[in-house]
Amino acid sequence: MRKLKLQELNRLTVEGFKNTEKTPMVLVLDNIRSGLNVGSAFRTADGFALEKLYLCGITAQPPHREILKTAIGATDSMTWEYAKDTATVIQQLQADNYHVVAVEQAADSTSLPDFQLPKDKKIALVFGNEVRGVSQPVMDLIDECLEVPQFGTKHSFNISVCVGIVVWELFRKLKFD
Repeated sequence: MRKLKLQELNRLTVEGFKNTEKTPMVLVLDNIRSGLNVGSAFRTADGFALEKLYLCGITAQPPHREILKTAIGATDSMTWEYAKDTATVIQQLQADNYHVVAVEQAADSTSLPDFQLPKDKKIALVFGNEVRGVSQPVMDLIDECLEVPQFGTKHSFNISVCVGIVVWELFRKLKFD
């Protein structure tokens, strides 16, 4: 089997991407301390043509060396916004008809395979700090919480891995189910 060359992938240009229809999903990064994780979220958001990223609290913003290293240009294609307060972003998204879903280990969380997409709302996915997770003030505002099932000894996935798992699963449900 022959690997494809970059020219054969037929990817959109940045301008073409900005003008294409987006997946009705946004990412909200709540106090993510690693620029590498932020850059990975940008790259995943670009890969699935998400609408936007919200970088909140201490989350680094482009241009930042670690973000640029892992985003590999996705900071140019993706729309993003910085906000000091995550709760304010959550409340605005809810007012704009988004179903706000924290990805967190919590009482009464929905297991990712069981999560049902709302029919009349877009999705906002909230990912929290690498150590403390999604902040409690944000958890007090969300519409739903989903959890990625785990079967090993570790307590959580790295945020960049978790973003990829969750976005793919919801994208798959939106586009292929």
